Amino acid sequence: MTTSVLVVDDEPSFTEALMVGLRREGFEVRTAADGHAALAEINESEPDLVLLDVMLPGMSGLDVCREIRKTSRVPLIMVTARGEEIDAVVGLEVGADDYVAKPYRLRELVARIRAVLRRASGQPDETDGDVSSLSEGDVSLDIDRHELRVRGELVTLALKEFELLAYLLSNAGRVVTRDSLMANVWGYSYVGDTKTIDVHVKRLRAKIEDDPSNPQRITTIRGLGYRYERTAPQTEDA
Repeated sequence: MTTSVLVVDDEPSFTEALMVGLRREGFEVRTAADGHAALAEINESEPDLVLLDVMLPGMSGLDVCREIRKTSRVPLIMVTARGEEIDAVVGLEVGADDYVAKPYRLRELVARIRAVLRRASGQPDETDGDVSSLSEGDVSLDIDRHELRVRGELVTLALKEFELLAYLLSNAGRVVTRDSLMANVWGYSYVGDTKTIDVHVKRLRAKIEDDPSNPQRITTIRGLGYRYERTAPQTEDA
């Protein structure tokens, strides 16, 4: 059965190019240019996934997401422009399953679509079992061996520290909200103080940061959560 994707965006040139790319990947694509049209299309065609732009005329993507979540659990990916990361995180809080920032590569978008669809169907995500290692710069996490190496040196981690770092690394470059950390690392059944997140982040910084008082790897996004910063690619001097 063909997977149907509803693309909600008011830029015709962007929408047309995306339709071609997604159809080439085997998806059935429908479009809507504003929030009201999107809500009507969801009720009529019941797509398998919604790709929703934050900036829409009249009714914002965030408001559309809120309306969708009143009646539907359809998988939903929020699309933002660079610099609108806070809108993307708010989108996650009001019900989006993931977000991607423009401009993006089609391959990245398709990977995110398929990952969200897998999670929605109850299938394990690729990062749940297929990935054996995670790394950024000189920080490397071996999932199978349960080992962390920083600058080549073996560093000991407690279980929750390891799980927390693995989750942050698997989302490197993206803001991870406190709610997401609590749900994915500690579990929905956890009833303790949420300050445990801050305690564990502090412990991780002490083990992987060059200067824990001025963290460059795990940064705090005030009011939202944390982000594991991607390592800038090395360039050769001319």
